[in-house]
Amino acid sequence: MQYRPLGRTGVQVSPLCLGAMMFGPWGNEDEADSVRIIHRALDAGINFVDTADVYSAGVSEEIVGKALKDRRDDVFLATKFFMPMDQDDPNQRGGSRRWIIREVENSLRRLGTDHIDLYQVHRPSPDTDVAETLGALTDLVRQGKVRCIGSSSYSGSQIVEAQWTSRERHLERFVTEQPPYSILVRGIEEDVLPTVRRHGMGTLTYSPLSGGWLSGRYRKNASEGPASAARPQARFDMSTPANQRKLDAVEQLAVLAEKAGLTLIELAVAFVIDHPGVTSAIIGPRTMEQLEAFLPAADITLSPDVLDALDEIVAPGVTVNPVDNSYGDFELRADQRRR
Repeated sequence: MQYRPLGRTGVQVSPLCLGAMMFGPWGNEDEADSVRIIHRALDAGINFVDTADVYSAGVSEEIVGKALKDRRDDVFLATKFFMPMDQDDPNQRGGSRRWIIREVENSLRRLGTDHIDLYQVHRPSPDTDVAETLGALTDLVRQGKVRCIGSSSYSGSQIVEAQWTSRERHLERFVTEQPPYSILVRGIEEDVLPTVRRHGMGTLTYSPLSGGWLSGRYRKNASEGPASAARPQARFDMSTPANQRKLDAVEQLAVLAEKAGLTLIELAVAFVIDHPGVTSAIIGPRTMEQLEAFLPAADITLSPDVLDALDEIVAPGVTVNPVDNSYGDFELRADQRRR
């Protein structure tokens, strides 16, 4: 596996990052099997693992910690904070100093490690000053509990604001961004990816199969819903016009993959990691079979003809169903609009 520089950190990571969202009750409840999957990924050359505190309410982090017990130094380990960890307590979430300082200790304990290589804000916070978040994260870096910090699902303007704040206030800066990116969700090509590249950040993209849509599971006349409770049912309502457009695109992509001698999964993942602005694509297997289906994509380079054909099916910068973008949840809320 050919490793790539993670922005300007000096760290080299694999083009596939093992995402751990499916390890635990949200996906695979067999802990031993999840550990085997993690070990197989490491043996295949993957040296980048990404999880989050909220995945299965901390169980994912615990499983990752057990799997890495004797292999911690072989892995660049990333996790995230921000999402609610207690639905009844409004302070057990978000980007406040109070929560960050508390929650990092919980993640360190669950992961069974004394440091986190990449600590990421899971989402931007509309009601928290970015300097508050960056200040707390800077202290964690100086204490040695965190090596690098990153953002996830930040818009281009939010990335720039964070970089400016870091420079003006002499704080640690976000060295990575984690946005959604797939053949069906190309919105970041217009603004986020160029912004990240200008600031020398690494890009760790999630959902290269667009929540399973590019796995081959969802085709016309199929009635299957999401394979995990973590996926919103509405994203798989096949009666909506936006999802009908996605189904049409998937049918065309399946034909293109077959002509190229690839599986749909290989085509989808290779498309993501072929972009010069992408460092690594997060793959989130639930089973060993799913992991094995992902691995060949690391060594595939798509031809210009295939890339041109992909652009004909879904144009650059276009997200077929806008709700898949993961941006604007706050800004487009009714009470934030003019009308």
